[in-house]
Amino acid sequence: MRRTALVLLLTVLAGCSQEPEQAGFAGLAEDVAERGQRSYLQPGPDTGLTFPEDLGPHPRHRIEWWYLTANLKTESGEPLGLQWTQFRQALVPRDAGSKPAPETWPLEAAWMAHAAVSWNGKHVFAERLARGDVGNAGAEARPVSVWLDDWQLEAVEDDQWRLQVQAENFGYDLTLTINDQPVAHGIEGFSAKSDSGQGSMYFSYVDIAISGTVRFQDQVLDVEGKGWFDREWSSQFLKTGQLGWDWFALHLDSGDKLMAFRLREDGNPYVSGTWIPASGQVQPLDSGQLALSVIEQREGVPVRWRIEVPEQGVDLELSAPPGNYMNQGLYPYWESPVGVSGSHTGEGYMELTGYR
Repeated sequence: MRRTALVLLLTVLAGCSQEPEQAGFAGLAEDVAERGQRSYLQPGPDTGLTFPEDLGPHPRHRIEWWYLTANLKTESGEPLGLQWTQFRQALVPRDAGSKPAPETWPLEAAWMAHAAVSWNGKHVFAERLARGDVGNAGAEARPVSVWLDDWQLEAVEDDQWRLQVQAENFGYDLTLTINDQPVAHGIEGFSAKSDSGQGSMYFSYVDIAISGTVRFQDQVLDVEGKGWFDREWSSQFLKTGQLGWDWFALHLDSGDKLMAFRLREDGNPYVSGTWIPASGQVQPLDSGQLALSVIEQREGVPVRWRIEVPEQGVDLELSAPPGNYMNQGLYPYWESPVGVSGSHTGEGYMELTGYR
């Protein structure tokens, strides 16, 4: 009954978006709305980041998410990809620290969590929905904790988290060791998403060692590898006419890392990214420094890409493995590991929205 109510709720909310199927859950934050005596806050270049508080929720902002992708290997060396994401969609802006009484069944936020495992050309996905502010979904910054029912990310130590997910035909229990300081994207963490100024606060932990177990159907696999954790929030994300995005997070064997995305719209797409060298200064990238182009499509989805960062001598070819990696949830989107060749070798993940 709770799930049915959330589906109906999110369907109504999707009416606020010009392109709900293309934009996805994050696209619901298209307009800055005003509810009652409070309005949603919209971040900008002068907002800044605060740690660890920004790992927790932002109730005065309309949309936010916590997002992990991981490139792992089994004991026999087989590659295994993994994703976990949790979204919060505010229905009413609220001051930080204020909480409604759970016994009143407040309807001030909706939560959605996604989990997926990709292995041996097979892709499994699960989605959960929850009503906010009644205890079964939420997030805290001290210590870090993000949960929806029994799917949960929680701090074990200051630099170590545990992620547990159990779905019908897969699950995982992983230890995440954070080996770096967070990387701020854009201008001090403000990542523009259009030439007209829309954007979000966005930072990442890009060097995470992961170990644990993955249950895939009737098999339990010991895995280890590396992960990339994104944290993002806003009240205004996709502008009218932007139909979806293509996002990439890459670990290069040189030790360098690259985040890149483009937002598709009529005319030229909006392109941005971050070059994260193994040593030295993090460099924001704009459309004059970063180029993304499609090499090959598979049933309408671009599965091979070229990414260039000429100033860094970077000319990469990215390829998704064989298979269908469409997450068939409330808002379908593609989420797959990628292999990297060209001027550098490596691995990473890509997320593509707005492809049918």
